This record gives sequence, structure tokens and C-alpha cells, in this order.
Amino acid sequence: MSTVDPRPADTAARLPHRLPDGSVLELGTATAAYQIEGAVDVDGRGPSVWDTFTARPGTIKDASSGATACDSYHRHLEDADLVAGLGVRWYRFSIAWPRIQPEGRGRVETRGLDHYDRVVDALLERRIVPTATLYHWDLPQALEDEGGWLVRSTAEAFADYAEVVADRLADRVGVWATHNEPWCTAYLGHSAGVFAPGRREGGGAHRAVHHLNLSHALAAERIRAAHAVDVGTVLNLAPVWPERPEAEPLAERIDALRNRVWLDPLVDGEYGESVLAVAPELADAELVRPGDLELVQGSADWLGVNYYTPTRPDLVVPGRPPHPEGAAYPGVGDFDLVVREPRTDIGWEVVADGLEELLVETHRRTGLPILVTENGAACADAERVDGVVQDDDRIDYLRGHLAATHRARAAGADVRAYVVWTLLDNFEWAEGYTKTFGLVHIDPADQTRTPKASYRWLAQVARGEVTP
Repeated sequence: MSTVDPRPADTAARLPHRLPDGSVLELGTATAAYQIEGAVDVDGRGPSVWDTFTARPGTIKDASSGATACDSYHRHLEDADLVAGLGVRWYRFSIAWPRIQPEGRGRVETRGLDHYDRVVDALLERRIVPTATLYHWDLPQALEDEGGWLVRSTAEAFADYAEVVADRLADRVGVWATHNEPWCTAYLGHSAGVFAPGRREGGGAHRAVHHLNLSHALAAERIRAAHAVDVGTVLNLAPVWPERPEAEPLAERIDALRNRVWLDPLVDGEYGESVLAVAPELADAELVRPGDLELVQGSADWLGVNYYTPTRPDLVVPGRPPHPEGAAYPGVGDFDLVVREPRTDIGWEVVADGLEELLVETHRRTGLPILVTENGAACADAERVDGVVQDDDRIDYLRGHLAATHRARAAGADVRAYVVWTLLDNFEWAEGYTKTFGLVHIDPADQTRTPKASYRWLAQVARGEVTP
């Protein structure tokens, strides 16, 4: 049964919403296009780097892809009902660039724009605030064939794409994110090679960093020109805690590539000394051209923070190989990572205090309004009670991190929303379908959606019936 309010939507409900004012912590949930939409060859969509990457043997744990995913392209009304049933105010979704410009530039596929028109209208009809992310890693393959994020022309093409989307949707979408977790695109995709496009460029990945930073600034200008006023970017920042005092210099180098390489340009308009020490490529005047960093500085109206776990670097123990994640930090050198208990099903340490520290420090560093744009847990989800997943471990995780967010607000951090990752069990990138983060179980046989206990708990929190 639909949860749509039978009353006609009033005019105010259809006007673009602004950032929450911070008087209360607002709740939401999030998804990403390639992880849920499926329909990769429908209505003129072009191939993305993830279509290409998943077709390569050995890249995905279960040899799967997002070709079908949750079939949300055809089931977006059902999914909008699920968001409405939660009673949360915000829904963060991403737009698939290959649906809008199949070749990455030039020709616009209006059927793709029409789809996101329908998504936005469905959310507004249910009194849900649509928050659009322009890039959640699905670069058109045609642009990758020309060099992808390693070349400046991709940043310029991204600005053109942003303009096309904003011209269509900015009359109803007021809160925009340009990028989701550019660290993953740059370093997992171009240095470690474990995410699309699967490149192993080493220090060459720093070229992607700058083009991602520049593309955010260029796109933000275009979105504002379409009369949107709240434009931000989403970063997977992490507290970096050295496991012992001897590892503190190592932690400084890791922090430079995990956090400062994004925050320094946004706040100070430069790549600071600590960044250049591990990424000397960013001192190249052919790469970082005059005026680039001035464009990036101050280009965000708000900052999204995605948090799952801290990073605990340690020195490599003699006789033991360095941690494989070191490939994602070119220029840092060999290191080990310590992961303490308890852990989620994906092996990430659970430390809610890390989110509190991160929010307080990020607000101090940037002065920007902050949205927790992703936080959640991969859980095994084995137990069923009356046919429903009784995911008490996920509830415990969310309860602890939501409480940490409230503590950060009490400590003075301007945190305005807490958005749970994710609405649906979906294609979890290199993990395929082996890890589940969703509030809603998806039956892979017929795509039936079944809310879990965590969904019901979050709905109670949204209604004020329970407190974290």
C-alpha cells in the first residue's frame, strides 16, 4: 500500500528546500545509482567505468555487477514509499552521469533526465527532501577512454554535466553534492586499483585528486547559476590515530592524503606542506594551474562527512608484509593497520567516539555546516524472527553513532543531519552482494523488499518514540 499523503502537495512542498537550520538533528537515508538502479542498458544509458570494471575477471568478490542491483530504476516509487515509511526527512540519492550524457559530454539523453524528474517528484509528493549527488563513481566509459580523472578535460566535462542536471532539477532540488568520497575515486581507483577504473598509477593518482577538486569548484559555479544555493561535497574523512608514539609521523602522512588533500584547498586555497611532502605531483604548475585553487577555496556551502571507522596506522613488524591498503596511500611508505574489536561484518572497527571527534574537528577546521551523509554497518543479517531480519547489531551501531553525533552537536559542532547508509541491501562495490548495509532486505530472486528490525527502530527514532 502506498504511503503517499492523499492531499495534494502544496506549493511550498515543491519549492527547493534549503539545508536544515540546525535547530534539531534531522534524519535521512541514502543510496547510490550504480548500487541500486540496475537497468544499465535501458533508455539510452551509456556504459560506465563500473560496467567495464565488473566485467573483468577477479575484480568483484562474487563476480557480480550492478546490472540488475535492486532494480530501483523501475521500482523508484516503491523505494520512495520505503523512505516515507521511515518518517525521515532527507533522502540522498545519486544521479548516473551515463544516463544523462552517455558519451560523457555533448549529447543529452532526455530519458535519463525524465527518470530523475520522476524520482524527485515522487519524493516531494511524500514530503521528503531530495538531496542529489552528481557523482557517485560512475564515470562514463567514453571519458575514461580519453584519460578519465587523470586529465583536465574530465573536470570541464563534469561542469557541463552539472549544468545540464541543475537546469532540469534545481527548481525542486535545493541541496546538492558534487562528489561522493573522491578519495575512493582517486586512490582506490587510480593507485590501489581495487575500484573502477582499476588503475595502478601510484603517485599519478594525485593528478586525479586535483582534477576532482577542480571539478567540484567548476560544477558548483554552474549549479549556483541555475539558482541552487546549497552546494557541497561529501568526503569520507577519518580520524587517524597512531597505534603507538613511534607511528605518529606515519599517521601525519596518512592524514595528509585521507583528509588534508581535500580540506586544505577548500579552506585555505592551497595544498599545504604536509600534503606536498607526500604528493609532490601537486606542486606541478602544469597540473595545478594559476587560479585553480582560488576557485576551490570557499566553493562549498556545506560539507558532507561519511564515517564508518577510524584508521590506526602502525609501523611494519619485521618479517610481516605491509598492509595491502598502503597501495591507496602513494608516497606514504609501508605501514601496517591495526583493527581492534568489535568489528562489523566487513571487518571495520566499531568506534562511535571516532565520529564525535571527527565532527568536532572538521567543524573547527572548516567552519561549515556539516551533514553526516553516510553512517552505517555491514552486518551478517542471518537471524530471522517471523520472517524479518532481527539485526540488533546494526541497531546497536546506529544507536551509538547517532548518540555520538548528538554529543558533537553539544560540543559545538554545527551538525545538521544524520543520514543512514543505506536504505536497501545492494551491490557493495568490490564486495559484490556478499555484504549487506541495508535497512531493507532485498530478495535477489524477485527483488521483494522486506524492512528489517533496524528500519523499524529508525522509524521509532524519527517519531520520537525512542532516543539513542
